[in-house]
Amino acid sequence: MATDSRIHFWKRNTKVPGSLQPVYGAQHPPLDPRIHRAFLKDAPKSNSTQNVKSKKASSFLEFARSTNDAWDIDDEEDEDLLMGTAPPAPVPHSRPAVSTFLPTQADSDSEAHPSDTLGPLRSEPCHDQQMTDDRSTNGRVMKSNSDAQLNTSSVRSSLQKQQSLPVRPIIPLVARISDQNASGAPPMTVREKSRLDKFRQLLASPNTDLEELRKHSWSGIPREVRPITWRLLSGYLPANMERREQVLQRKREEYFGFIEQYYHSRTDEHHRDTYRQIHIDIPRTNPLIPLFQQPLVQEVFERILFIWAIRHPASGYVQGINDLVTPFFVVFLSEFVEEDVENFEMSGLPLDTQRNIEADSFWCMSKLLDGIQDNYTFAQPGIQIKVKALEELVSRIDEDIHNHFKRCEVEYLQFAFRWMNNLLMRELPLRCTIRLWDTYQAESEGFSHFHLYVCAAFLIKWRKEILSHVDFQGQLMLLQNLPTIHWGNEEVGLLLAEAYRLKYMFADAPNHYRR
Repeated sequence: MATDSRIHFWKRNTKVPGSLQPVYGAQHPPLDPRIHRAFLKDAPKSNSTQNVKSKKASSFLEFARSTNDAWDIDDEEDEDLLMGTAPPAPVPHSRPAVSTFLPTQADSDSEAHPSDTLGPLRSEPCHDQQMTDDRSTNGRVMKSNSDAQLNTSSVRSSLQKQQSLPVRPIIPLVARISDQNASGAPPMTVREKSRLDKFRQLLASPNTDLEELRKHSWSGIPREVRPITWRLLSGYLPANMERREQVLQRKREEYFGFIEQYYHSRTDEHHRDTYRQIHIDIPRTNPLIPLFQQPLVQEVFERILFIWAIRHPASGYVQGINDLVTPFFVVFLSEFVEEDVENFEMSGLPLDTQRNIEADSFWCMSKLLDGIQDNYTFAQPGIQIKVKALEELVSRIDEDIHNHFKRCEVEYLQFAFRWMNNLLMRELPLRCTIRLWDTYQAESEGFSHFHLYVCAAFLIKWRKEILSHVDFQGQLMLLQNLPTIHWGNEEVGLLLAEAYRLKYMFADAPNHYRR
């Protein structure tokens, strides 16, 4: 009698223990109920689990039509499934087996290309009935599902293969500064500790071996020693330890001497337009990160950019230079902040510390721009040369992509200009830019020369998506909104490795550029 009542209960509630419900808006293609039901019915067959795949929508309308909410499943289908399998044995206690986070607007980048976020399944079958607990956490809905025990091991194995919940943890949009690996690796492995010790040994020597420091920095700099390493590799600090404090004091005083000498002229007619453009661009710099929306931080950026523009009249201020301050500012701020930098209140630091961070950011940005200043002079000839070089390089590396752009009438300048002007900062999360700049600092002419091969590797990375779009608008929408929000150190490391391979093959082989 108890068994009959349990069956009638599940008939009324239209949800079957152990069934997998498609969730609207998830970060992977929704499951088609018809396909999924057929899959469960045929589960005892050995070959059934190998041929069933989630249906992938080829357009937004098809995606919308094929998407069903968890509560829109036919009673008949659930009844058939229930009668086809024996009811599970009741267990007095239950525990959640799978947690699914529905993406908020911050995850829209990855929703545009759901195939990029798919990962292997993490499944944990339980011996209890299904329980669903919906609750809201920070504006995000979380569902916890407990799967019921299935009778045969083949059905359990089939469910494990069929489910497609992503393994990688979701990184919130605002957590763009955190120096973490998106793969969920532990914060400090034995190898990383050994590398940190090696860095400290190099930095503690009376005369730092810069070549050895560059060699170790190429594959990433530990967060603890990144500020001092960046100062050394950029040429801001000398290799001799005894001179460093003296140089720091002199350069910081020199910067604030410029402030006293020039900053009051920002309202003069000759400099008014420059300051106005800077004042407009500063709030647009990383608008989703609270740190950069603080008035105190924006004033720091205004001073840095205005003084640089005054001291470099050949180029002056150009839109895009404002982005180049942020990595230095964040790295030097992280020297004094242990918590999340993106939410740190700048006014909590002593005034002297604030001034030191500002001066160091100015000088290191100046060192960077000295190597790529032709990117920002009149008509920006440096960028035009690099975009043309990128076009020639891609035509040698992947002729299919090159010809596909021609058929779609896509010009490289239409998407690669921003890649060169902003050094891919608009394409990558800030945490990835910081990791990328570790290698740029270690490379000779990293910002001016190696960046070309990074852009080529970055373009080829999206080969499948590029070739799948057959119209001009689709191509530009893709190339200007690439789904990199979940990228971390692992992805940047693979990108840099491919860029190094391209440089090794093509940099010293001019015949590769000839048609």
